[in-house]
Amino acid sequence: MKGLPSCVSGYRADTRFNVHSALAALKVAGALCVDKRSLAGLVILGTLVALPLPAKSFEVFGWKFFESGEDEAATVPDPLPYKTDLSISSGGDHLKDELEGASLLIQQQDKPPSGEAGLIARALSDRERLIAKLYADGRYGGTVDITLSGVPLETALEQSDLPDTRPVNVTIVANPGPVFTFGKVVVVSRGGDLTSDPGYWGLKAGDVAASGKILTAEKRMVADLRARGYPKASIAERRITADHSTDTLDVTLVADAGEQARFGKVSVSGTEVTDPDFVVQQAMLPEGKVYSPEDLARARKRLNELGIFSSIRLVEGHIEGPDGSLPITIEVSERKRHVIGAGASWSSTEGFGVESYWRRRNLFGRGELLSVEGSIGRIGTESIEDQEYSARVAFEKPGVFGPLTSFSTSLEARQENPDAYKSRTLTFDAYLNREFSDTLKGRAGAEIFYANEEDAFGDDDYLLFGLPADLTFDNRDDKLNPSKGFFAAVFAEPAYDTLNSNAMGFVKGTVSSYYALDEAKRFILAGRVSAGSIFAPSVEAVPASRRFIAGGGGSIRGYAYRNVGPRINDEVTGGRSLLELSGEVRVKVTDTIGVVGFVDAGNAYEDSIPDFSESLKVGVGAGLRYFTPIGPLRIDAAVPLDPGPGDPDFALYVGLSQAF
Repeated sequence: MKGLPSCVSGYRADTRFNVHSALAALKVAGALCVDKRSLAGLVILGTLVALPLPAKSFEVFGWKFFESGEDEAATVPDPLPYKTDLSISSGGDHLKDELEGASLLIQQQDKPPSGEAGLIARALSDRERLIAKLYADGRYGGTVDITLSGVPLETALEQSDLPDTRPVNVTIVANPGPVFTFGKVVVVSRGGDLTSDPGYWGLKAGDVAASGKILTAEKRMVADLRARGYPKASIAERRITADHSTDTLDVTLVADAGEQARFGKVSVSGTEVTDPDFVVQQAMLPEGKVYSPEDLARARKRLNELGIFSSIRLVEGHIEGPDGSLPITIEVSERKRHVIGAGASWSSTEGFGVESYWRRRNLFGRGELLSVEGSIGRIGTESIEDQEYSARVAFEKPGVFGPLTSFSTSLEARQENPDAYKSRTLTFDAYLNREFSDTLKGRAGAEIFYANEEDAFGDDDYLLFGLPADLTFDNRDDKLNPSKGFFAAVFAEPAYDTLNSNAMGFVKGTVSSYYALDEAKRFILAGRVSAGSIFAPSVEAVPASRRFIAGGGGSIRGYAYRNVGPRINDEVTGGRSLLELSGEVRVKVTDTIGVVGFVDAGNAYEDSIPDFSESLKVGVGAGLRYFTPIGPLRIDAAVPLDPGPGDPDFALYVGLSQAF
């Protein structure tokens, strides 16, 4: 059994050996490494944190700036170059590729170790990894031999001396051996009433005895017991025996449920500004209820969504008392309270846009957020006085009527200047927000809206008092780059214009869906439908900025921004109803590059009900995606198939995240 870990070697003479401790080597092969520098991708958002950064350089999407020219890692003393060759006696190219992918000697060949001792240490680690990979393939009789300049690894370890040949020739010879199958499998539970059927846990006699199946079964058993209220559940005993005469693996797993527990007292540590009672309230851990990992996960999610903590740990104590009380300590680390940020966008039809914000987190120690925001749009397409501006002050307070409710209010001044109209507005609103579930949220409130607007109908003033409400369902797997799930939102607002004595009502809904065609999620179909109606005496009675006008990014790509809808003398007036349809085929070519083909269609109509006798405006196009740690960078080019007055021959759009 030369080449096997020490816990296995020496048992071949009896043709049976215990390999349970060797399974631990699998965890080495499964380790992940996250490059902290990938966080530098946040620069694309322009987010700035008021903290000095000790780094000598930073990197955005693979490009480095202000680099000193020296490698970030310390120079390796006495580097020893080497060349590696791996061969296998059987198993095919697929197994060889897997072994090469697991081999540190191969993967780190361009990073010489420090001296002969470093190379020997790397070879020893490599042998454990390769054996673990063979176990993962169900091969428990395999061997791995490594020689360094013709010297066997064991000899090199004893002599600590290698021939002077440079680079060192490293040879790896793997004899995978036969594929083992499961023989006798026994599953026992001490408490918790787990099923003893091995097939339920994925351990079926006659199947390939891949070691990963055993580890997965153990995790499932422990997770099942924890879900039933046993927080200290564990695998108490694991007996795994390989029989080389029959190429079978006998497995016995004994799970110990331990004592069932109930949530006990919840305490908080690590807070500086935050009120600990507020943290307990928002966590919503039900004291006295049977322990549940799902309750812990929801508590962590709710606390994380507050945005005031950089780290959150829920530490389980020891089970106490006759009722099995389990105290929970919430350990938190608070984030910096002041945040400033900036962002930018561009399209060929709308020009450049910039925005910035200042935020004060945890204003009074109970999760409050104060934001001051500003933006400038249509830079380069309009004169300074005709550009688009906005300024907004917003305040949010969570937990106003229990942990699932929050209060938000804002005051915003805005100037909009699409081709159809020019609008100056002032809006004050206040909302009570409610989280009904992890996927369903809603809000209702009041709004005061003043507008001075110039459009095809002339110069008019409006003063609306409204009662807006909306409901959102969202179970997408990724908000910026979804591959499955649905997003649906519906908005409604009855309003009254006190200056013109007109009542009106606004309704709009949007539904989008995502479907991956393959398990790797490289081929994704995405679709979106939006529709809306305004119930008012006439189009003119509705403020121009509140009418439905289609066109531009986020609507019908390829057409000019807000340039599709009813017209008077070739000037867009907007309408009282809207229909928009979008479809995309998203293909991930590599881990970082993707391509998209899309079709957008839609129109705005004069009446409150869409007039389907009028044809839809259609735009088609394609785009590139560069996948970053914070979401895909999007570049789209679109062509309008039926351009109207003011529409371009084609349009380009740049943004972060998918179009929808």
